[in-house]
Amino acid sequence: MSQNIRILWVDDEVEFLKPHILFLENKGYEVVTSNNGEDALDILRDENIDIVFLDENMPGMTGLDTLEEMDDSIDIPIVMITKSEEESIMDMAIGAKIADYLIKPVNPMQVLLTIKKHFDKKRLVGEKSSQDYQKDFRTLSMDISMAQTFEDWNSIYQKLSYWDVELNDLDQSMIDVLNIQKREANSEFFKFIKNEYVDWFTYLDEAPTLSHNAFKKLALPQIKKSEKTCLILVDNLRYDQYLSIKPLLSELFSDKKETFYYSILPTTTQYSRNAFFSGLTPLEISRRHSDFWKYDHDQGGKNEYEGEMLNLQLKKLGFDEDWHFEKIIKQSYGEKVLKDYHLWSKNSFNCLIYNFVDMLSHAKTNIDMIKELSSSDKAYRDLTVTWFKNSNLYAVMKKLADDGITVLLTTDHGMINIEEPIKIVGDKETSTNLRYKTGKNLALNSKDVFEIKSPEEIKLPKSNLSSSFVFAKAYKYFAYPNNYKKYVSYYKDTYQHGGISLEEMICPFVVLKK
Repeated sequence: MSQNIRILWVDDEVEFLKPHILFLENKGYEVVTSNNGEDALDILRDENIDIVFLDENMPGMTGLDTLEEMDDSIDIPIVMITKSEEESIMDMAIGAKIADYLIKPVNPMQVLLTIKKHFDKKRLVGEKSSQDYQKDFRTLSMDISMAQTFEDWNSIYQKLSYWDVELNDLDQSMIDVLNIQKREANSEFFKFIKNEYVDWFTYLDEAPTLSHNAFKKLALPQIKKSEKTCLILVDNLRYDQYLSIKPLLSELFSDKKETFYYSILPTTTQYSRNAFFSGLTPLEISRRHSDFWKYDHDQGGKNEYEGEMLNLQLKKLGFDEDWHFEKIIKQSYGEKVLKDYHLWSKNSFNCLIYNFVDMLSHAKTNIDMIKELSSSDKAYRDLTVTWFKNSNLYAVMKKLADDGITVLLTTDHGMINIEEPIKIVGDKETSTNLRYKTGKNLALNSKDVFEIKSPEEIKLPKSNLSSSFVFAKAYKYFAYPNNYKKYVSYYKDTYQHGGISLEEMICPFVVLKK
């Protein structure tokens, strides 16, 4: 790589730097020199330069003066070389967007390391990550084949998500290997859920934390021991997406504790989020609060009463302090939450729901441009980071961090990119979700489904006596025989949720403190 890099070294005593220049040239770098700022600017305008070493203390036009005269179009690393260790010089350099600075006298190895840091770092880090993943590959494969508990699967999903983000920008062949391992993991996880899920509602001590007891088990203890707490639920936020925004959160919060809970089936807002806020299973909601519950074929929104359900759960749990609830489904709602921060942040507990990531997944299905921008998990994560950086949510979290308010960041379920259709036949009241179906007289022929003929077993209500549920295995989705090819083409490679996969079921719950 060194043969392609051209260095501009600007120093009024550049003739004394001959040993440094010969050293770099022997390493394969091309070095262009200048003894003043004016000539350096001409070179930068007329020639291709990859990095500049700039002496700060030159007569006439100083190094900082030269920086100020540089065009905005000159977007290359500038390394300031200075005799002074004064903090003001460093601050000025950082303020002027200096990529790095060296204190005189510099030696050739310092210069070489600086160049490698800027041009070889990504490659070197990538090679190290690839090597580390290759070492971990066999261990992960063994873990996947031997996993027997939900704790085992938590650990596996955590490692796979870590490597998914770590290998984000590396050679595609390594990412392909990871994707194969993720498919293997999801296949085994599907078998695990088929074997264990029903028992989780009978043998409660052997079950993970599920949607309907997540608030009580995970959120309430933090609310009780913190002076002020804000629960932020981002709909559809997967663990790998959280890892992608984690560096931004690390700038705000120094203490981050990560755990997981499991979304109930179906992994949709109607079921999992309502269970989270009510502290009840969907079956219990339908029986105790029939005015809050709508069946799949009913018209209207299926999650319009989260605030009311959370209010009832808080009362049941003995919480009687001031609290506030907001659901942000539009940009204007987010702006209002930010504007009114000084009012609601006074409460001991606040709860905010942000729907952007969920809306993004639905937009990928319906809008070609979004489909292009989120064509892979990597692209989806990048899009999520871009949104988060510029969102009202990030602005709110900055304020919460500044005020020392504990933040509980979580989600209600995740989503997965679907690829392979399963033909299914149902009546006109069969649910429309692609990853699960509920209704009567469901007909299909596939081993890649988890069928529940008695929904009460997993605490789900049924709209009629013969209703059943079927849940699709990871990457699979249901398609009707009518207009089959058109239907399959339209939904293939879109993000959906409702079925069984690591990405949909294992939900991050993160405690963030200043």
